[in-house]
Amino acid sequence: MSKTATPQALRVALFEPRIPPNTGNIARTCAAFQLPLELIEPLGFSIDDRSLKRAGLDYWDHVDVRCHANLESLISTLPSKHRLIGCSRWGGVELKSMAFEHGDVLLFGREDTGLPESVRERCDQIVTIPMPGSANDDGQGGVRSLNLSVATALVTYTAGIQLNLW
Repeated sequence: MSKTATPQALRVALFEPRIPPNTGNIARTCAAFQLPLELIEPLGFSIDDRSLKRAGLDYWDHVDVRCHANLESLISTLPSKHRLIGCSRWGGVELKSMAFEHGDVLLFGREDTGLPESVRERCDQIVTIPMPGSANDDGQGGVRSLNLSVATALVTYTAGIQLNLW
């Protein structure tokens, strides 16, 4: 699945993803936008999982996928000019106000717990998708979060448009 590394204007990274169809759908988005997909272990599934493959359909040959043992492993492979942009449902710059740069790595957290504080602290910036129908602080009265593949597509597309990548 992995192809030769090339400098990229954007990268998508998933921190310990748990749900195979989400990762498969994100891989499909990465194929469509010609962006590499970095997976940070441990994964909640095998990379050969049938539901992962099914969600990515026949696009896997068009995705540059790399697995990393941990966040430090990912960071060690990045070009010197990069920013780690944490994508979180709280505590960030609103997506419409975020100034993306070439070399940004869009880092998304686990479906169940998001980005842990230790990972958030490593990020150069946190970006948040505003949700008018969001739940309150105790998780009641609205939507707690967007589906990971939906959030990834929104942030990736917005960044690419801003950077004139497509």
